[in-house]
Amino acid sequence: MVYEAYESISVDVSDGVATITFHRPEKYNALSTEVYFDLARAFAEIQLDRDIDVTVITGEGEDAFCAGADIEQYAGPSEEHDPRQKDRQEFFYEDVYKRVYNLHCPVIAKINGYCVGGGLILAAFCDLRIAVDDAKFGVPVTDIGQIPGGGSTHRVTQLIGEAKTKELVYTAGMADADEADDIGFVNHVVPREDLDETVDDIVDAIQNTGRQAVKNSKRAINYSAETADPEAAHEFESEVWWEQFATQERIDLVDEFNEN
Repeated sequence: MVYEAYESISVDVSDGVATITFHRPEKYNALSTEVYFDLARAFAEIQLDRDIDVTVITGEGEDAFCAGADIEQYAGPSEEHDPRQKDRQEFFYEDVYKRVYNLHCPVIAKINGYCVGGGLILAAFCDLRIAVDDAKFGVPVTDIGQIPGGGSTHRVTQLIGEAKTKELVYTAGMADADEADDIGFVNHVVPREDLDETVDDIVDAIQNTGRQAVKNSKRAINYSAETADPEAAHEFESEVWWEQFATQERIDLVDEFNEN
């Protein structure tokens, strides 16, 4: 697989790890339409590359992971925006976020600064979120007269609960890294100098387990999180359990465990 010729991101693949980096530091790595196109292609290519065990997403520089949408594209009265085009765009943006959520491998948001608006939504659809201790989080879209999109009203509420989601959205408020940790949005908060090592350690831990087992666990957990039917979740879990049980990976790891 060749990962190149992107406009505003890079994709580097090494030893089973794909690292996606936003390259718009002068715009706080904001999400323009072009960035979404790049991300859609990157996730499609990673989805085809089953040798990738983990994907890491981060932003260039030390200011921002991603500061959300490029607000210039929303300027002007509604008459200047084709509603059919806006609908198509919104569905496309949500599709990009869902590609992250449904990617065959775990996705880690390596949050090195502001994680705001669309950046927070993107991080929410990742599997794990590791943040520097001076990161800031928020969805301040009501400040520009809009509401959250991209499926975020469901996904963020899943992660941090209805009350906190409403507070952050209604007030266009911002949370610091400690609060993001307290409300369960991030997995770890670390000093900036420890960010690389912390993420590398988590990647190593994932790669030192049954890699197909991790990917199948993601399928089962995601299905359970998305369905309101516990019985359907149990049936799907059972189906994936037996699928994993039939793998050579399971046979080899059980034999290795028993030998030790």
